[in-house]
Amino acid sequence: MGGTSTNHAIEQVRRAAIPLSFNQAESDEYDPLIKAIGDARIVLIGEASHGTHEFYRERARITRRLIAELGFSAVAAEADWPDAYRLNRYLLGQTDPSWKTDNDAEEALRGFQRFPSWMWRNEDVVGFSEWLRNHNRGNRHCAGFYGLDLYSLYTSAQAVLTYLYRNDPEAARRARLRYGCFEEFEEDSQAYGYAANFGLTESCESAVIEQLLDLQRKNSEIATWHAPHDRSEAFSAEQNALLVRDAERYYRMMFERNESSWNLRDTHMADTLDALLRFLGPSARVVVWAHNSHLGDAQATQMSRRGELNLGQLVRERHGSQCFNLGFTTHTGEVTAATNWDEPAQRKRVRPSLQGSYERLFHETQLDNFLLRLRSQSSLREALSESRLERAIGVIYRPETERMSHYFLANMSNQFDAVVHIDQTHALVPLEPSEAWHGEEAASLVN
Repeated sequence: MGGTSTNHAIEQVRRAAIPLSFNQAESDEYDPLIKAIGDARIVLIGEASHGTHEFYRERARITRRLIAELGFSAVAAEADWPDAYRLNRYLLGQTDPSWKTDNDAEEALRGFQRFPSWMWRNEDVVGFSEWLRNHNRGNRHCAGFYGLDLYSLYTSAQAVLTYLYRNDPEAARRARLRYGCFEEFEEDSQAYGYAANFGLTESCESAVIEQLLDLQRKNSEIATWHAPHDRSEAFSAEQNALLVRDAERYYRMMFERNESSWNLRDTHMADTLDALLRFLGPSARVVVWAHNSHLGDAQATQMSRRGELNLGQLVRERHGSQCFNLGFTTHTGEVTAATNWDEPAQRKRVRPSLQGSYERLFHETQLDNFLLRLRSQSSLREALSESRLERAIGVIYRPETERMSHYFLANMSNQFDAVVHIDQTHALVPLEPSEAWHGEEAASLVN
């Protein structure tokens, strides 16, 4: 990558950058971003890692303004539907004798037990949740919280059964027999997927499809009911049944080579978002929280060369100018992440970004924190249109293999409509930090 083009890009970024101080008292700091969002119905807000405090904090600050000032009616997150729906009930002040009523946000977030629980059970999400609960009290225009992901096969199946036992015991009995197909695997979804894919057990595909159709027929009657609470619970049950159908296929596809389970997962998230928009009504506006790798348009990255799509691409294709896409980046600092799947979270040092990356280019502007509006700045878009490396840290971070594990090629001008760069960041604080998180691992890593 030529030094001349990089120097030109650095200069264009300096000219276009809108400095951010992150002073909580300065409520007008994001005015240029709010203006750029305009009338968009869907605002996608990404993150370059699942464990960075500043990403969560600033995403919440922006979302609060979208809800309070522009009337956004929901947050849809990269989270499991049943766990998010428990939080949603707390935020909307919904109670029922058959549920355990949560007394505060920390309690409402206890549904998030599956690894990585810290993605949602952390101080920043608690703070945002309590703000939203207070906002909804006595407010005519309430906002909820919903999950888009599809990992919760067993939890969603149980949610369908619970709903049916309350409303139609005979239908619950039929559902119990159908979902009994999964019982022998003791809630190990991957074990089911492996066995079903390699013919070691009969696939549950026909059973879960049959159950979904049965529930949809029942819910077509509920559509005529007048009680919003009843419609909400029926909608949630149907989304859980849809999730069981897609998760069953997803876990089988994990062991296939001819089709991408990633594509199924992101298509499920896009379909769930569209279902939520239909349920909330034609005037509903939704904020989406997920990783940059899900929300930045895949067509502008090397993902597309592998035949992969993502949620951001699908939302743009389906909703066009009604969506706005914001990404976050960082140069260095700390992050909460694990070394391997299902291991305790650690506080790890984030190595300085690599030469040839967007993060290093932004660092070399010598501006600490800033906003770039890519959609409306033609000279900036052109300067950033050259393919560069971009970093993605998920729930796993392996700095020793960082180039291979955490970087991909992207064209940021086409990937996002705007970007917030935070040069140095800090680790997200879990509600139950482990010994490993409090340990010395972060300090011991060399830059």
